[in-house]
Amino acid sequence: MRDRLLPCDERTLLMGIVNVTPDSFSDGGAFFADDVPDIDAAVAHGIGLMRDGADLLDVGGESTRPGADAVDATTEQTRVVPVVEQLVAAGAIVSIDTTKASVAASAIAAGAAIVNDVTALGDSAMADLCAEADVGVVLMHMRGTPRTMQDDPVYDDVVAEVRRYLEERAEAAIAAGIDAQRIAVDPGIGFGKTLEHNLALLAQLERITELGFPVVLGASRKRFLGVIVGAERPSDRDVATAATTALGIAAGAAVVRVHNVAMGLHAARTADAIVRSARTEETS
Repeated sequence: MRDRLLPCDERTLLMGIVNVTPDSFSDGGAFFADDVPDIDAAVAHGIGLMRDGADLLDVGGESTRPGADAVDATTEQTRVVPVVEQLVAAGAIVSIDTTKASVAASAIAAGAAIVNDVTALGDSAMADLCAEADVGVVLMHMRGTPRTMQDDPVYDDVVAEVRRYLEERAEAAIAAGIDAQRIAVDPGIGFGKTLEHNLALLAQLERITELGFPVVLGASRKRFLGVIVGAERPSDRDVATAATTALGIAAGAAVVRVHNVAMGLHAARTADAIVRSARTEETS
């Protein structure tokens, strides 16, 4: 699977979310029974997302919602490795959503092709691991930790600061031996940002795409969308998510990370048709 090239230039890719956690903000506990991960249910969910149109699946075993408690590596591995292994066997391209090099190593051994790290290689061993394994890497911006990130985040210019951070982390990844063509960046919507910060990043997403790396947009069901549309339940924020998907694609996002893949597919294909039609006219 790691030899497969994802066609970012052909169309926007959809990354389906598989949370093997008891406490994720949207679907935490959906794949747990009596505090034990329900591996079969998580795998079935992932396969369902593939049928709905997901190009790749992001499997995580530690919640990164605001205020979430940390999980030890052994617990995280127990949750995610069997799911990764079975989804890869089912033909999925799998991204492992983790901040720990030991968990990433186990997931890569199980077939994961991408490491999605919200700390942008914060673990000192992560960069060397990803370089040696020759996997794809998603570098995300986050202010603080999941436990503290929403404690009054302050920026002078959130877009400029996020852009500078992602550029620096991409340079560090390349210096560590990670192929530049295997790097994507994520502005970290909802990670240490207020409503206003999130809106600024979405409105000026082109400044992030200008870095030259594929941009992963992860606004799905985030709390700020609930504030905008008055939706308390995360599942009631799918239409708002579809709006961010379409606008993100117009701004150049290459991958959209979503919970509701079926709705995301419709939004992405419609936006792709409009945006690519406009680009074709500009170059003709």
